Amino acid sequence: METSNILSWTLMQEISTPADVHDLLVDGEQAVASFKTYRDSATFTTKRLIVRDSQGLSGKKVEIYSLPYSAINMWSSENAGRLLDFNAEIELWTRAGHIKINVGKGADVRRLDNLIAWAVLQA
Repeated sequence: METSNILSWTLMQEISTPADVHDLLVDGEQAVASFKTYRDSATFTTKRLIVRDSQGLSGKKVEIYSLPYSAINMWSSENAGRLLDFNAEIELWTRAGHIKINVGKGADVRRLDNLIAWAVLQA
């Protein structure tokens, strides 16, 4: 699989796991943390990162990205080191390509970094 463009998502704030995400989980998989994105949600599970992206004006068409943690080769996190940092980001290098995650002011970049470390290093 080749992704010519860099995928980019923005995580705004931590939320309760949306009910319909549970329908996407396989036996033994559990949701760990969810974040609001511009149009939908991103959920860290015990096995992968699931990003739901509602599309179109009605939002009825939904694209779902599923990134198994085993596909992540390397990641980096960047912020200005201040308590309130509005330009934080995380980058993932995967077998599928490069993914950039912008971290909104309502989300904690260190929490996200910790979730990714937990997920990748346990695999």
